[in-house]
Amino acid sequence: MSVKSTAARSSRGGAKRRGAAGQVPELVQLLTPEGERVEHSEYSIDLSPEELRGLYRDMVLTRRFDAEAITLQRQGELGLWASLLGQEAAQIGSGRATRPDDYVFPTYREHGVAWTRGVDPLNLLGMFRGVNNGGWDPNTNNFQLYTIVIGSQTLHATGYAMGVAKDGADSAVIAYFGDGASSQGDVAEAFTFSAVYNAPVVFFCQNNQWAISEPTEKQTRVPLYQRAAGFGFPGVRVDGNDVLAVLAVTRAALERARSGGGPTLVEAFTYRMGAHTTSDDASRYRLDTERQEWEAKDPIARLKAYLDNEKAADDAFYAEVEAESDALAKRVREGVRAMPDPDPMTIFDNVYADGHALVDEERAQFAAYRASFADTQEGAVR
Repeated sequence: MSVKSTAARSSRGGAKRRGAAGQVPELVQLLTPEGERVEHSEYSIDLSPEELRGLYRDMVLTRRFDAEAITLQRQGELGLWASLLGQEAAQIGSGRATRPDDYVFPTYREHGVAWTRGVDPLNLLGMFRGVNNGGWDPNTNNFQLYTIVIGSQTLHATGYAMGVAKDGADSAVIAYFGDGASSQGDVAEAFTFSAVYNAPVVFFCQNNQWAISEPTEKQTRVPLYQRAAGFGFPGVRVDGNDVLAVLAVTRAALERARSGGGPTLVEAFTYRMGAHTTSDDASRYRLDTERQEWEAKDPIARLKAYLDNEKAADDAFYAEVEAESDALAKRVREGVRAMPDPDPMTIFDNVYADGHALVDEERAQFAAYRASFADTQEGAVR
């Protein structure tokens, strides 16, 4: 199949994919792409102008340090970066729905959620530079380390939630994953255990339409949120570019979990505006016209339009946020460049707690391989 036909099919398949009963799935939305407020019969939210401005600030700052990270990677300062561009509302809205005593299990793209939990962006970038293994204590922020293995964190979250229930704690757990991870067996097992044990966990799926180069329509015959019904708990699809709707839906799901209602699957219907990671070239499998369609639904522009319509923000506020984002970008840029270069030999250090003959052999081989380059350079100088 050609790139053009694949992308066109994906663009058609998204929001129009019909459920098991043939109906077009409902999308919970409180703020239209034009920035107009709409009501929903089950989900409502009433935020002060200050709270609305706070959400805007979060999204702008998150997008700024994300863009800075991409630039740093292109300059050779990071080994890799997974951009969240376009998914700011899904992450900030859900992150701000959590309480301090809730526990978060992320994947590797939840930079906005990390921001809401008070994790310094430099810790995130240090991991992608290879100089730390995360850099933060998960129990300080109740924000687990990034998980690279696709889908495994849903099992970790379910087990933790089962422990929370046994302890009788008044808190909830939220696990993040993508549409691609929804095809993993670990996720299905997490759904099974959470349902059977009525675990206080929210499964937050950011459906950004592409599992690297695989469109969602090639992974499922029904909308992802409808999978929850087969496991015995509710699922809901929310406009992932609407920060107000995401906040309202996630709040309700977390409160349901805390009150003994069990798990909920939230599918945030959004779009990955950039490449999967900086090692990916999205132009090889999708069309620019698809991206342009989603640019019209930009989460930051949407909230700004609403703030302007409600006269809840002025030029001074926007200038202040812009200045703050410039300062954050400068701090991130200087902080990364001040980090030490990663030592490639350290990749062998924590494979096993104790020594291992095979690892020792591989370490020696790799050391000899690296030394061969030094010998070549020395010979060239002579």
